[in-house]
Amino acid sequence: MRDWTAEDMPDQSGRTIVITGANSGLGLHSAYALAAKGAHLLLACRSPERGARAVDQVRTTAPRAKVELVRLDLSDLASVRAAAADIRERAGDRLHVLMNNAGVFGPPLGRTADGFEIQMGTNHLGHAALTWLLMPALRQAPGARVVTLSSLAHRRTTLRLDDLNYERRRYNAFVAYGESKLANLMFAQELDRRLSATDADVLSLAAHPGLTDTELAANGGRARRNKLLEVGLGLFNKVATMRTERGVLSQLYAATAPAVRGGQYYGPAGPGEVWGGPGLAGCSPESQDTAVAAELYEVSGKLTGIAPDPA
Repeated sequence: MRDWTAEDMPDQSGRTIVITGANSGLGLHSAYALAAKGAHLLLACRSPERGARAVDQVRTTAPRAKVELVRLDLSDLASVRAAAADIRERAGDRLHVLMNNAGVFGPPLGRTADGFEIQMGTNHLGHAALTWLLMPALRQAPGARVVTLSSLAHRRTTLRLDDLNYERRRYNAFVAYGESKLANLMFAQELDRRLSATDADVLSLAAHPGLTDTELAANGGRARRNKLLEVGLGLFNKVATMRTERGVLSQLYAATAPAVRGGQYYGPAGPGEVWGGPGLAGCSPESQDTAVAAELYEVSGKLTGIAPDPA
């Protein structure tokens, strides 16, 4: 796996793939690579303007690819429901890959349209809702996959299921980000356990990009309005991270490689999982608590008001 590149991906012709947060960074580079292999892409983006530019950019690199824009704001469950309906219609209710890629990082304490802490609400709850709403279309596609992006940051925290949305605790933006990424990983693996129990022909996997130069830190910096921190994060990205086209390989491998198995977690195979080609990634002990994962799954369903599929 360590020498695997986007060129090694199998042909994706005839496959419909949704990528959230596809207007920049890992999502956009995933779109470039998948379009080059013939996939029908639905780029799910919050900003219509940035999303339209991303569609044009992908079409420029792969003129024959079918690339469409879907409006999706993961911080608003009404938008998630509308996007899921739009995706199912465009995909003909047959979806091969859902890449839960979008994320926010490090803003001050804020709330989504539905009252959730902004990072947990966007990174985890929005994606959980989207996944459940799209599961009927995923079930209709042979060998479908859900790939959810976690992070090395998942290792530095535990989940407080009694206060996921920071209604009683003192807020720490970086801890909250780690919790949302831990939730992503636990959700991906619990989803796969439940899919397997129903003999569904759908795999759920997780991936992380190690240290990759993306816009995530910059976007968080803008939200914080802390210019010094924004500049510092930007400089760190440029000198200590992989290029995005390399950092994206783990999620592309999880989405397309024939040898993967459900529940697996992929990241860079180099020292510390910071750089390198894709390989199996390490999970924190907290992330492997199946009782907590099952409770997270149920709590997420109650918070979003969407019945988990599979239950």
